[in-house]
Amino acid sequence: MTSTSAKGFSLLELVMVLGVTGVLLAVAVPRMGTFRGSDDPHNLSNALSLAKLRAASNFSKARLFVDINGRAHHVEWYQRTAPIGWVALNGPTLLTNGNAFAFGPVNAPPPNTQPAILQAPSCLDNAGVVIAGTACIVFNSRGIPVDGTDAPTNADAVYVTDGTLVGSVTVTATGLISVWSTASTATPAWAHK
Repeated sequence: MTSTSAKGFSLLELVMVLGVTGVLLAVAVPRMGTFRGSDDPHNLSNALSLAKLRAASNFSKARLFVDINGRAHHVEWYQRTAPIGWVALNGPTLLTNGNAFAFGPVNAPPPNTQPAILQAPSCLDNAGVVIAGTACIVFNSRGIPVDGTDAPTNADAVYVTDGTLVGSVTVTATGLISVWSTASTATPAWAHK
């Protein structure tokens, strides 16, 4: 009795593997060629969501603390018991190399967000003094963004650029968090992500 054993792959198996590979490439390649820091706006959006949830779970305030010059951000919550003040919830998250907290030549904010393009207001320390080179988005215990006087605000956004594209994470007065992007030109064409 002789037995034949085939070695290798059939044509059908090769076609199937090439088909699956083609589908994966069709999904991955467009994403790879976009904003170098496409993860940065989404990381900021996730951090804002965490701050909003932390504020609600602690029945206190929480904020996204952005160190503009240090190119980093982290979440803090407001501790009402001794020692009273802002406490970091996590360590700093750095921006992707080559990215910065800026909006470049873009001169208008995403639609239905801020009245004028600008980073969120500066953070305040525990004594209520402005911390230079920072931006903070603060949520009250109901998940509403508030300013330094705890009044609701709709002026909160954080901008990140790689020099070619600008990404924005905005928070409306109702607490809705949105991610946007546009080319780094004076006349923006914001796209909701």
